[in-house]
Amino acid sequence: MAEEVSKELIISPRSERVREELADAEEWSSYAAELRHVIWAAIGKSGAKFMTVGDLLVGEPLSSCLLGLRNGVEVRSPQAMELVEGMAAGRGPYCHLSAPGRILIESGWDGAVHLYMTQAIAAELAGFRGQSVVLRWRDALPEPTEISRPVDSVADEGFWVRVAEASERFSLLCERWAYGAYGCRWFRVTRENATELARLVRPRSLVCAATEPELQPRSELLEDDFTAFMAPLLPGELTYRAYPGGADTLAEVTGEGFSLMLADRVMGDWCAVVPDSDGVNRVQWESPGEP
Repeated sequence: MAEEVSKELIISPRSERVREELADAEEWSSYAAELRHVIWAAIGKSGAKFMTVGDLLVGEPLSSCLLGLRNGVEVRSPQAMELVEGMAAGRGPYCHLSAPGRILIESGWDGAVHLYMTQAIAAELAGFRGQSVVLRWRDALPEPTEISRPVDSVADEGFWVRVAEASERFSLLCERWAYGAYGCRWFRVTRENATELARLVRPRSLVCAATEPELQPRSELLEDDFTAFMAPLLPGELTYRAYPGGADTLAEVTGEGFSLMLADRVMGDWCAVVPDSDGVNRVQWESPGEP
């Protein structure tokens, strides 16, 4: 039987200024160097050459070196280290990184990083000390990922046939590859491009479709998550702006040239997950619809 991931290591800055200012602090480089040393040691002891990205949150456009990143993808250990340092520095994007049964890495507050590992890996790291880091050990299991309304449908051939049929009327498609304002792409679907879109969306993405949705700007939409678009909505990929958490006024939205608005909850009625090449869905997504 595989050993349980039951030890937690919390790595945090010793300096109060680093905890407050993160990468802007003068002492950040010293903390970052020792943080990398511990993380590299933990990953190395785990034997993980790849780690899976989960719960990816993208609140800012990705840098050019991260353009292939998405929820559910596997990254090599060096890129995993870059992601951990970016989270600790407060830059993001944010996610958890896992090698199932061996190690799980999550970001915490104030520059801290949480590592969950097996007892064997923990024993290898127990003697580490540092000038700039504080290490705290405790017996703890990773918090379970709770998805109250998981999307069970798979974006198979039948799904795309239905999308193509629905595109006889005005239809929109959202491909969500990460949580957050910059974690999706939007498309106007037509009979002519439906097949192309089925090839374009990436495995492990969440795809949601809507037919003839209400797009008129309305003040009642401002209090919930919504997406705004620039008119006209021509076939293909669309220009949009996401408003997670809503907005204060309609003028805030329309003043930027976004004259159409769609409540995100509308997209929860028809969703599916793009499977891997073997047709199997290996990630879980929360439905964007109302409970």
